[in-house]
Amino acid sequence: MQTQRKRVKPQPVQAARAPRPEYVAAIRYPDGRRDLFHIRNADSLADARELVISEVGDVQSVMIALRH
Repeated sequence: MQTQRKRVKPQPVQAARAPRPEYVAAIRYPDGRRDLFHIRNADSLADARELVISEVGDVQSVMIALRH
């Protein structure tokens, strides 16, 4: 006589999503003021730059780096 086994439903495995990169932007305004921005919703350096410039407007220079 064979024993019956109860079928177990496999648990759905949640895909581990890689953490989104965070960027830091150093801004220099035309009048000489400076500011730092932390960008969390950007997909790339180019996207982070676009986000900062669209938020701030007229800038003399922008330097963006990946935050560790």
